[in-house]
Amino acid sequence: MVSKTRSFTLPDGVLDFIAGSVAGAGQTAVGQPFDTVKTRLQIEGQSSRFKGPLDCVLQTIRKEGVLSLYKGMLSPLLGISAVNAVLFATYSRLKELQKSSASDQLKLYQIALAGGGAGAANSIIISPVELLKIRLQGQYGSRSSNIPTGPSQLARDLCRSQGLRRGLFRGFWATLFREIPANMGFYAGFEAAKRWLANDQYDANSLPVSRLLLAGACGGISYWTVCYPMDIIKSRVQFSTSPLRRPLSYIADTARQIYREGGLRAFTRGLTPTLLRSLPAAATTFSLYELSSNYLKQGFS
Repeated sequence: MVSKTRSFTLPDGVLDFIAGSVAGAGQTAVGQPFDTVKTRLQIEGQSSRFKGPLDCVLQTIRKEGVLSLYKGMLSPLLGISAVNAVLFATYSRLKELQKSSASDQLKLYQIALAGGGAGAANSIIISPVELLKIRLQGQYGSRSSNIPTGPSQLARDLCRSQGLRRGLFRGFWATLFREIPANMGFYAGFEAAKRWLANDQYDANSLPVSRLLLAGACGGISYWTVCYPMDIIKSRVQFSTSPLRRPLSYIADTARQIYREGGLRAFTRGLTPTLLRSLPAAATTFSLYELSSNYLKQGFS
């Protein structure tokens, strides 16, 4: 009797979800301490308690302990599967829609368009995830019974007191205006670096891990370079509890307030830890996604 091996396939959406979850978990674990420092520097006004990134790290550890650098980590960790699944799945689909045949290599502007569309779709999920993270990261000192200490309690309190739109989705439009250009830069930067690093020696889609890490780091730097001023505005809006006006009005008001505090330089506050974070975080994200995606497609596609 001849035994038959039974194989099965998984839909591309499921493969993207799994690969995105793996990549997102790695990104969060690697980048969270840098992100906490970045957020704390961004939400401080003119009278900042920190002299700079290093002072922020030292004060945070001295007053709250090393683990305080991981404040707010549970929110992105729980939401990262959905965030990266939507991001990478939408990006893959938008790339396919622009191809006339499966073997076509898209131009970089087409990669950027797919990235921008993925960022727009991703805004719906990442906006509440980041609001919860920012609120928790902005809690200084020891815990108080009156302050929510976890994302679920904070989400319930926000929905109960302010509703879904003004509470949990506060700053959605600022998130959208950040995510579109950010992900255009993210994917275009990654793809450009991949093609350059292939250098006639490798297939751009099968680079060695070392080159894949470098390409991912380039994507991360591109992400933050094009969106950082809007990210500061978004962080301020989501951390603040004052009533918001219409989307364009509150974004413009926040931008003017930041400018009054320190001119154009104020829009770069926290950029150093952000770029330091982007190197390992983006490198980890893209590398884990590409490696796990290729592995899953070989076995289940």
